[in-house]
Amino acid sequence: MSDFSLQGGISVPETPLSIIEHLGLMSREQAEWAWYEIAGGVLSHYLVDQRARLDAMLSWFYRDLGFSPREQYFSLEAASLAHGLLYRQGNSTVLATVIMLLAKQLDLTLEPILLPGQTLLCWKQGKQKLLLDPLSGEFIDRKRVHALVRGELGNAAPMKVAYVKPVSVKALVSRMLQELKAGAIVAQRFDVALECCNMLIDWHPDDTLLIRERAFIAQQLGANRQAEADLRQFIELSPHDPVIELVKMQLKELSQHHETLH
Repeated sequence: MSDFSLQGGISVPETPLSIIEHLGLMSREQAEWAWYEIAGGVLSHYLVDQRARLDAMLSWFYRDLGFSPREQYFSLEAASLAHGLLYRQGNSTVLATVIMLLAKQLDLTLEPILLPGQTLLCWKQGKQKLLLDPLSGEFIDRKRVHALVRGELGNAAPMKVAYVKPVSVKALVSRMLQELKAGAIVAQRFDVALECCNMLIDWHPDDTLLIRERAFIAQQLGANRQAEADLRQFIELSPHDPVIELVKMQLKELSQHHETLH
């Protein structure tokens, strides 16, 4: 794949659609037309009362447009905003992003919240914060949010204030990339997964987990020199990591494999 830098201005839907086109998953133009068609109909729901406006938009989104969670929830397509716009299905991040964009057309500000394993939206009504689950279209309370956290991290997982703090667009697009990478690995599209890793590392160069994961993906593609380089960097940056001995064994096996081939 050609070079693609994420440095510079980040916006939605432009940046995610450019990423999808760069990965060779769908043309940006096709997805943009789908977005224009959807966005063109939302202004008819501009009511004076903000809460009534939001409720009308959500009813239209789920009932009339038919947006819903994608059945193959962890697939590459479920994580793609372009596919979400075209087929009106997606994971929580994709659905949340489309709702956020439509709300903006109605002068409503919904902000993304990145729980472990799920994306929510936050809408502030006066001093009150309402949390929307984009998979169901329902507003949920803190007890339900904690249940989602425990479902992802285990029953002993505490509820942290940081979980319900709105994040930047850059953080939202980073999650999209993480989910695209995971979907690509499930589909054994390691070329796509590697490019997702490269883009994430471009943004987060000191994220050692990403560096180690890229080594695994590179190895699946037979790019053993890249895998070796990443494992050496991981060892250098995280000498006290609990898995460091395992990584050293992996590096030794790769080195021996090279020696055998030569």
